[in-house]
Amino acid sequence: MKTRDLIIGFFTGIAAGVLIREVSTRIETIKPAELVLHDIKQLFKKEGPIDGSWIYMKTEPFNRQAISTDVYRGGISRVRQGEVEQFDFLADARTGTVVELIKI
Repeated sequence: MKTRDLIIGFFTGIAAGVLIREVSTRIETIKPAELVLHDIKQLFKKEGPIDGSWIYMKTEPFNRQAISTDVYRGGISRVRQGEVEQFDFLADARTGTVVELIKI
């Protein structure tokens, strides 16, 4: 094997590795539903205890004006000042950010 072929193979391997790393970091992954629910529950727990919570494990499309993304649908219930409060939420499936919160 010639030294030139070895050098070309070495640099081709490095270039392929860099390309694969760049492509893999640009792919948007979906955050697990359990983790999204856990994060939202932690935010609600700052204001007091939670009675119950739920989340659909499958994403659904969300479109509002210029925003188009996949979201998880879920809910939280708690007792505050002797009354039960219930909230439904939509959370971005990629970041876990709440995009809509409705008090029922």
